[in-house]
Amino acid sequence: MDGKIILVDKPAGMTSHDVVDRVRRIFKTRKVGHAGTLDPFATGLLIIGIGSATKELSKYVGLDKSYTATAKLGATSTTEDPEGEITERNGFDIPEAADIEKALDEFRGGYLQTASAFSAKKVGGKKLYDLARSGKLEGVEIPKKQVEITELKALKYEWPFLELEVACSSGTYVRALARDIGVALGCGAYLTELRRTRIGEYSIKDAKRLEEISETS
Repeated sequence: MDGKIILVDKPAGMTSHDVVDRVRRIFKTRKVGHAGTLDPFATGLLIIGIGSATKELSKYVGLDKSYTATAKLGATSTTEDPEGEITERNGFDIPEAADIEKALDEFRGGYLQTASAFSAKKVGGKKLYDLARSGKLEGVEIPKKQVEITELKALKYEWPFLELEVACSSGTYVRALARDIGVALGCGAYLTELRRTRIGEYSIKDAKRLEEISETS
């Protein structure tokens, strides 16, 4: 299996490193890596390299990606996902479908995105989520990056849940996009579900669940 690339459909509740550990046990090798982290609550496509293929993983990291996502409007989260401290908002008008489209227009094509405070982005050699968890974010300038949003579609909207389809450049935080859509709507928002469906030309349709993977895969 040395030199093999496999596509894995990561389940919710596992870290990307958990998946790597499972694949190590399946193929009985320590030399396993992945191209692009998914948060524990997220599901979907992970590109896994085994043996010498780990040297190739960097070429997949910078590829464009696609996601389906569900945001809950009318509330915010300290981590911008279900794992943080949730605060319900009030004092706003419930957005209509036209309001949703107007807000999404602000991000279609791309925008200058402030990274998620609970992300692996490094500032001064330290990961933001480590600083956030230790209460040391005060005075830290959170990095911003111009991201490209090539597709942003409302798939379904039933208050307070908004289902989205997103195609974006590498390095885009979909959690931060949901946060910013909530700001644009004036009601707040955080992600409740996130599924990565594509990395470059690689599709979730071709991925296997962990229980389907064996040494002969």
